[in-house]
Amino acid sequence: MGIFDKGVQKTKQSFFQKLSRAVVGKSKVDDETLDAIEEALVASDMGVDTTLKIIDNLEDRVERDKYLSFEELVGILREEIGALLDVDSEEGPVEPFDFSKKPYVMMVVGVNGVGKTTTIGKLASSLKAQGKKVIIGAADTFRAAAVDQLDIWAQRAGVDIVKQKMGSDPASVAYDTVSSAVAKGADVVLIDTAGRLHNRVDLMNELTKIRNVMRKVVPDAPHEVLLVLDASTGQNAFQQAKEFSRATDVSALAITKLDGSAKGGVVIGVVDQFKVPVKFIGIGEGIDDLKVFDKKEFVESLFSLEDLKK
Repeated sequence: MGIFDKGVQKTKQSFFQKLSRAVVGKSKVDDETLDAIEEALVASDMGVDTTLKIIDNLEDRVERDKYLSFEELVGILREEIGALLDVDSEEGPVEPFDFSKKPYVMMVVGVNGVGKTTTIGKLASSLKAQGKKVIIGAADTFRAAAVDQLDIWAQRAGVDIVKQKMGSDPASVAYDTVSSAVAKGADVVLIDTAGRLHNRVDLMNELTKIRNVMRKVVPDAPHEVLLVLDASTGQNAFQQAKEFSRATDVSALAITKLDGSAKGGVVIGVVDQFKVPVKFIGIGEGIDDLKVFDKKEFVESLFSLEDLKK
């Protein structure tokens, strides 16, 4: 089983079950088949706009090629969805960190409960295993549990953490973190932020303040703003992406809990709607279950022809 097979298994099973029921015994793609594809894509939480875009393109192909086989149809779906994910023009998995920038500063945003703190811990562990010096900044100072959880992950990963007492200014924590990183020659800084979608203006002001104080130490920080979304929340993930994109310059996505959901289409829909690449996907609870995203492998896993023969 490939890396992404585990992550998309439930989505794939759901999609092909719906599709197979519509095409069994048919020799060509008709309106009923297209309706079934549309239903299956919407059910995977790809989003209506992205689904209609795919269906429109499929209808054009079917109009030209009246007798598409089911295998050809799946091949077209692969092409269409691969094109939607191609927002960074990179082949294969991208290098998620630019180690030529030292320290490379990543600010991590997302609502509570999506796996943001866990994602930071897993990133720290992976980077440490690569021999990189990592410092975590616990700038979600509104929840004691967030700082405590991050502290546990830092100990588990064997990396340094900068924290202050609950209720401290998040920007102060961020400033201390990047200052410590510069002083210690760290390679990567991971800054946790408050996971709440309260008043959008407050959120924007807080994230802007964090960015500005970090730039007093590292002028081009943050180099990445990583938004963490939970695949199992489906359409809520779209709303969260919308709100955080308004509040800050989101430059990359991490999609968690992909293995436990039949809503893997959210990966495709969010990328299509917001034109922001996925850099990581979470496919399990283990410390090694956060993987660098490879869009080609993801699409191949989602639309594997082997499933048609089962």
